[in-house]
Amino acid sequence: MGSLSFNTFSPLDPQSFSEESKMVVDFIADYYKNVEKYPVQSQVDPGYLMHHCPDTAPYCPEPLETILKDVSDSIIPGLTHWQSPNFFGYFQANASTAGFLGEMLCTGLNVVGFNWMASPAATELESIVMDWVGKMLMLPPSFLFSGGGGGVLHGSTCEAIICSLAAARDKVLKKIGHHKITKLVVYGSDQTHSTLQKASRLVGIPTSNFRSLPTSFSNDFALCPDDVRTAMEEDIGAGLVPLFLCATVGTTSSGAVDPLEALGHVAKDFKVWLHIDAAYAGSACICPEFRHHLNGVELAHSISMNPHKWLLTNMDCCCLWIKEPKLFVDSLSTAPEYLRNNASESKKVIDYKDWQIALSRRFRAIKVWVVIRRHGLDNLMFHIRSDVNLAKRFEAHVATDPRFEVVVPRRFALGTELNSRLLMAVNGSGAAFMTHAVVGGIYIIRCAIGSTLTEIRHVDSLWKLIQEKAQLVLQEPERKKNPLFGCLIEKYQ
Repeated sequence: MGSLSFNTFSPLDPQSFSEESKMVVDFIADYYKNVEKYPVQSQVDPGYLMHHCPDTAPYCPEPLETILKDVSDSIIPGLTHWQSPNFFGYFQANASTAGFLGEMLCTGLNVVGFNWMASPAATELESIVMDWVGKMLMLPPSFLFSGGGGGVLHGSTCEAIICSLAAARDKVLKKIGHHKITKLVVYGSDQTHSTLQKASRLVGIPTSNFRSLPTSFSNDFALCPDDVRTAMEEDIGAGLVPLFLCATVGTTSSGAVDPLEALGHVAKDFKVWLHIDAAYAGSACICPEFRHHLNGVELAHSISMNPHKWLLTNMDCCCLWIKEPKLFVDSLSTAPEYLRNNASESKKVIDYKDWQIALSRRFRAIKVWVVIRRHGLDNLMFHIRSDVNLAKRFEAHVATDPRFEVVVPRRFALGTELNSRLLMAVNGSGAAFMTHAVVGGIYIIRCAIGSTLTEIRHVDSLWKLIQEKAQLVLQEPERKKNPLFGCLIEKYQ
């Protein structure tokens, strides 16, 4: 319980701000020091937190010390620890000191830069940073502000795809009539992230007009250009209008890379908007040895990637580039009287509210700016290469054990092996955390390496844990008839 204060209420007192902020920073530093000691996957039962919190909000203020103790006692046990060096699930959500410092500046300054006038530095720094990152990825000049295109920072890939889809939709409907929205068709593969299907529904594309084209082991689960061409021809024959094609660099389930150049030519032939979702693996393309995965990007209309996955930029941060920014403005802009100002009317500035769904926006650019400046391109490339080498090491471990097989090729820092019971045993131990996928009809365990604190010893310990749990699973009576974790052996070069 708190105590009623008779002092003047001062919620942003500089002295207490400094003192209490230091307490929180020290708390987080201690968390990182000890994160390896916690079970990676939370071990609590659903509804556990109701027993730790009162039914009503406190009437009086409580000391920060009391609140932080409750975080330790009640909140941390209910966390799955994404920053643990033994976290190998989903895709990594990188954190770094620079990313945290940038987030502190973003949150501390707390500006809402929806248009240029609302905070000129926020808008201009975002434009500068987006060109920086675009050049790091060696994107064509047509995607950069310096070349007539431009970029914006969103919170997630979902937002980036929704905005791109909306722009593509409105561009086409202006030509064929808005009443024909039910004729528009969106294309992806069975490996494309589910956000594409959600985005399609949100912009009004009928569910029946979403094409999830099958992939297979024969082409490493990449989207086949001939299949896309055939699907578009069939849809045109049925009186439909191909609208949007999403290609992926580093799919969630298998790390597959779609052939951008060939897909780009198909999109061009059918006058379809090509978007490249490089949320995960796009970061790797700052390294020259991985840049070829973006070959063909010059044929795309838009491309997105997430620095919060692999570029040491704390959540949230998604980069989106577009060749024709006017299409975003045409589709997403609003001009209420209360936002009118001379700078916007002059058309000489960028108003990022017209490049996104929401009006309000965070100063994410300062976070990316700090990360790039504190680390430099050299260290960011070192970080990527280190994770890839760890993935190679894990892949080598798997290859030495006849009970396991590499189901799909390792490309970046994602590897796989099999069996749901094994996954449950590993995660249930609390010593590591991985997730699964179904690829080609086969249940596989994904090992995604990339947490900032992960070292060689953690990868080696993971493999030892897997072997131990595999032996226990194999001793179960129903498993003795099939002692292989998997049913298809494929090793791609």
